[in-house]
Amino acid sequence: MVEDKRKLVEEVTICPECKGTHIVKDLYRGEIVCEDCGLVIDEEMIDYAPEWRAFDKEERDKKAHTGAPVSPLIHDGGLTTEISYQNRDSYGRPISNKTRAQIYRLRKWQRRIRMRDSTDRNIAEAFSQLMRVSSIMNLPRNVRETAAMIYKKAAEMDLIRGRTIDGMLAAAIYAACRQCHVPRTFDEISMATNIPKKEIGRNYRFLARELKLHILPASPMDYLTRFGNKLKLSVEAQAKAKEILDQAEQERLTIGQNPIGLVAASLYMASVLCGDKKTQKEIAEKIGVTEVTIRNKYKQLSKKLGIDIAL
Repeated sequence: MVEDKRKLVEEVTICPECKGTHIVKDLYRGEIVCEDCGLVIDEEMIDYAPEWRAFDKEERDKKAHTGAPVSPLIHDGGLTTEISYQNRDSYGRPISNKTRAQIYRLRKWQRRIRMRDSTDRNIAEAFSQLMRVSSIMNLPRNVRETAAMIYKKAAEMDLIRGRTIDGMLAAAIYAACRQCHVPRTFDEISMATNIPKKEIGRNYRFLARELKLHILPASPMDYLTRFGNKLKLSVEAQAKAKEILDQAEQERLTIGQNPIGLVAASLYMASVLCGDKKTQKEIAEKIGVTEVTIRNKYKQLSKKLGIDIAL
């Protein structure tokens, strides 16, 4: 179909309305126009320009055909104009003082126009905090975008009123991590945002109920690799822990259980079985559970699965 469209565009030489031959291709607007009668023969043309190469930023900016892509991490999607603070023209030359004052006023009004009301200001502030927290927690881009969309939807539904931006943002991050199968514990989010765990949990339940978020329970497997690497366990020990968790799921021992406690217990058992032993205290401090939890869970797993651990 693309080849047929290209052939059609190339073959247009006579206007079908006035039979004129002054046909102009407006590549800026993507249109084919007859200069004699003004008829728009074709529109929304695809740019078939050859691929180009650029070796520095200046050459890339000069040859680029489009602007920045739409991003959900910007409160307005990145669709509005952004006036640079570099005070240079399109060729990189410094602008005059008279023009600089004019650009300053334009920049000020542009900043005001981008935020139409209090909701936009709220979302912009929240997204600024989101980038900071995501950097601290090393969250992938899909989690950031999901958290941004959850928070923006909550703000547009006026669910933020009466609640703090940081508290609702922490809940949105927790929900996004669960949805993207890279879960983070309440302790980790609380440390990154300085929000109490109880407030995060309360806001999360509120968001899940009001936005009707369909979030499945977290699986122990989602935490295994990250906690294994955090404890610097060997590949054999992590594989053994995965095997223990697989057996526990087959025996339906994970139903209704805290996944973090199960992961901690399986990693402790695997470290002992593989000779890469870690103490219960060390695992508890790294993962964020108590030694009693690890002790109870590993005794339960060893008894149900018939795994003998020689301490």
